[in-house]
Amino acid sequence: MFELSNMLLISLFLIFLTSLIIFVVKISKPTTTKSKITNLNKLPKPYPIIGHSLAFVGLTQQEIFDWLSKIISTGPTSTIVVHPPFGTPSVYFGDPASSEHFFKTQFLKYEKGAHYKTVFGDLFGDSLFTQDGDVWKTQRHLAGLEFTHKSLQNFVENVVNPEISERLIPFLSDAAKENKVIDLQDLLKRFGYDNVSTITLGYNPGYVSPSLPDAKLIKALDESMILSHERFYAVFPIIWKVCRFLNIGSEKKLKKSIQTLREYVKTMIKSMKENPEIVNQEKMNLLSKIIYEYRFDEKLTIDVCITFILGGQDTTSSALTWFFWLLHKNKHVEQEIVKEINNNKKIIKKNIVEELKGMTYTHAALSESMRLYPPVPVHTKLAATDDVLPDGTKVKKGMLVGCFAQAMGRSEKIWGKDWAEFKPERWLREEKDNTTGETKRSFVARDSSAYPVFLAGPRICLGKDMAYLQMKSVVSAILGRFKVVPATDDGFDPVYVPETIAKMRGGFPVRFEERVQVE
Repeated sequence: MFELSNMLLISLFLIFLTSLIIFVVKISKPTTTKSKITNLNKLPKPYPIIGHSLAFVGLTQQEIFDWLSKIISTGPTSTIVVHPPFGTPSVYFGDPASSEHFFKTQFLKYEKGAHYKTVFGDLFGDSLFTQDGDVWKTQRHLAGLEFTHKSLQNFVENVVNPEISERLIPFLSDAAKENKVIDLQDLLKRFGYDNVSTITLGYNPGYVSPSLPDAKLIKALDESMILSHERFYAVFPIIWKVCRFLNIGSEKKLKKSIQTLREYVKTMIKSMKENPEIVNQEKMNLLSKIIYEYRFDEKLTIDVCITFILGGQDTTSSALTWFFWLLHKNKHVEQEIVKEINNNKKIIKKNIVEELKGMTYTHAALSESMRLYPPVPVHTKLAATDDVLPDGTKVKKGMLVGCFAQAMGRSEKIWGKDWAEFKPERWLREEKDNTTGETKRSFVARDSSAYPVFLAGPRICLGKDMAYLQMKSVVSAILGRFKVVPATDDGFDPVYVPETIAKMRGGFPVRFEERVQVE
């Protein structure tokens, strides 16, 4: 009780101090206003003790993020140091040299660290997302075994394609006939969850169906990530820690959401152990491999499954939501993709993976979309030791250091003066075939240090190829049959919400129209 009383007193003191700071700012002339933010290309000097808190008072998290992103993408060094009140400064950068330093050459100097584990440990436990060192290496090696060419082939043929043909296309056909307005972001999340649940747990919950059933597991995932994200950027972490101890407020909601997820996976574990005969050796899902091959204990099994589900569901749905919005704004790109889809149908191929990989222009358009609207806006780790970034910025041990992927995607220094254009051609190279005389396009990948959408270095995303295959399957299926028409006002300007996994605020309401098929 003595420890609890001390925590409460400290928490109340910090709340009082924060309120006092806000009051002082409101009665004085503000140093920063929403109307002035767009004209500021640098952060003001921090004050002792309270850091940059005065500059951020009255701003939403979205506005702060946009401001920081602009400073990083247009600043002379592409690096900023943010000073929170009472806390350790954080460093954010947006240039390829620092990215390569951070992700590759000085990889061992940056780790998830205690802060990340404390914040996300309740959700991800001891899985890959929270680990460093040998534990991380072991889990990553095992995870890598799930992304072989054979597993990708199985994923497309036995998971993605059936979900498209048996659920997604019939659903869209009915929606088109009835002229229904559908939240595309929600639909893509449902599709992603059905897919990843199938390959992870061996069970498809059927969230893409005419009735659009209550997706309680998706809601639990969303709430868990949002509340954990709020923990990560909390000005006074002691407040959420007290709330967690008392099981009140947002911490009570977080605990309930995580419990929903863990109990669900626990039920699937029990079912698989009681019915081992249902495991198909040719199409083993991740859970069955963990149980019968890797033999993790139950807690770690649950941790790994939740991590895998989150990583495979939210990122692709986020990327595709913004992709379809950009196609609406750039009809010439949509026409090129539809042309590629129709040409692809005429080419008979036995290997569906190779067929999807052949969708070069679509691949470029997806990459370009994620440049402007990356599913993960910022990649952060803690400095395990003192360091100096290539531009001379000093990093002290214990500092939070983040690669601002969204700012990098909008940097003129990286992408040129036309960086604001949605231009898939920047990813393509045209070459003439000497035999046929035809001009062919080939995809030219950017160095991951300049395009860290899928991270870079030893932690580069293992599911990158799987994500592209899934997204191209969805794009081909939808645009080959339907036009996606936003059901919004002409002045609709979607907001990019920079949570742990970015989303479009309020969803993306659309209608589907049957496309006239040309033979």
